[in-house]
Amino acid sequence: MHRLSQLCGQAFEGRIVSEDKEDDSWRAERVVMHVRECSDDEIRIPLHVGDDHSRTWVIHHEGGRLTLHHDHRHEDGSLDAITWYGGARDDRLSGSRMNFPADDATKALFDAEGIPQSKENTWAIEVRPTHTLFAYEMERPNRFFRVEFDTSKPVATPPAPWGAE
Repeated sequence: MHRLSQLCGQAFEGRIVSEDKEDDSWRAERVVMHVRECSDDEIRIPLHVGDDHSRTWVIHHEGGRLTLHHDHRHEDGSLDAITWYGGARDDRLSGSRMNFPADDATKALFDAEGIPQSKENTWAIEVRPTHTLFAYEMERPNRFFRVEFDTSKPVATPPAPWGAE
């Protein structure tokens, strides 16, 4: 949380570094993260993929643990059917990386929405100030996604994410 809060208010362009063909459409777009809202208990990081402003990563404290959730919205601001999925930090962490395996509520959501393969998801956030790196990952069997952002090169602040007040 401390390392992330140092980036508050700034936006950074990223690049997809994973090689999965499923990510080709994202590679074709400009990807920007914006560390938009920061408090002691929560950090909100909208992720902009081209003109799609539907995603926000929410890192917050819940039940005494650090958690990562994904807030997905439609352009009108309404909640997507697949939203608020994520998990609590597990014990595999370092000073720069935190892993968040899917929690029970997420697994139930993925079952209800017909994507049971996603129940095995583990998300990771990596913040390395000395390497000017912020990375986001999602991994499960037969699927790996990673996007990296150079935090030494802020870019213009993108528009508010869909649903922001």
